[in-house]
Amino acid sequence: MSPPRRWGGSSEATGAQADRAGRVAVEPDLSLPRHPEISVIGDLASARSHLPGHDPRPVPGVSPAAKQMGRTAAGNILRRLAGQATQPFRYRDYGNLATIGRNSAVVDLWTPWRRIQFSGWLAWVFWLFAHIYFLIGFRNRLVVLIDWASAYWSEQRYARVVTGIDPRATDN
Repeated sequence: MSPPRRWGGSSEATGAQADRAGRVAVEPDLSLPRHPEISVIGDLASARSHLPGHDPRPVPGVSPAAKQMGRTAAGNILRRLAGQATQPFRYRDYGNLATIGRNSAVVDLWTPWRRIQFSGWLAWVFWLFAHIYFLIGFRNRLVVLIDWASAYWSEQRYARVVTGIDPRATDN
């Protein structure tokens, strides 16, 4: 079994260029330069948000941005198939949530009407439910909720760490 290849520098097949962090430079519609049939999304893409009336701004490597990129890339694929022009990616930042300790978090949300900020226990509960809400599928939500409840009540933190390949799992 050969080791996995690491992306870096450029690709001979596409001519794509990667930055120091390994992100691939993309066009405004999230496609590769000279390869409109290939889209790059998520934290693999060195993308910029093209909001009307603003200079293009770098997009953070966070899951809400990746989800929005996925919707834009899918829409652009459908537009290409229909013979229409593609749309540039426009990242909409809804805010930030962060835990800052047991029973404490900060919430910083941007709504169309105003900015909402709060912290403490209520922000921690908001953070918990927001993360559970955005998981896909009831089973995933339930498993994560049980896992978090167990960690909370037992005051034990568990980490799943992969340190290497199990030598027993190789085909030598």
